[in-house]
Amino acid sequence: MIAALVLFPVDGALSSEDAAARFASTAPNYEGLAGLHSKAYVYEDGGATVGGFYLWTSRAAAEAMYTDAWREKVTGVYGVPPSLRYFEVPVYIDNTASVVV
Repeated sequence: MIAALVLFPVDGALSSEDAAARFASTAPNYEGLAGLHSKAYVYEDGGATVGGFYLWTSRAAAEAMYTDAWREKVTGVYGVPPSLRYFEVPVYIDNTASVVV
């Protein structure tokens, strides 16, 4: 499993309500997406940074999402290009299920 952290430095330009509205507008793009285990939208207190934390089945699945076209689209939504970091997930605990991966 691979985690991806995508962040947009918006320097307080978005209120939590504005961020939630933008998140809601993009959420349908990720629902049922092949290879995506889960996504959490994140909002830093005060609005300095917004973004998403993704859990993917593989690095290849993640890289298939983060294309130049995706980067252009999300830059348009947030007004700044994203930073993207990948992490291996050696242990994952899901408290909504009885299985630990």
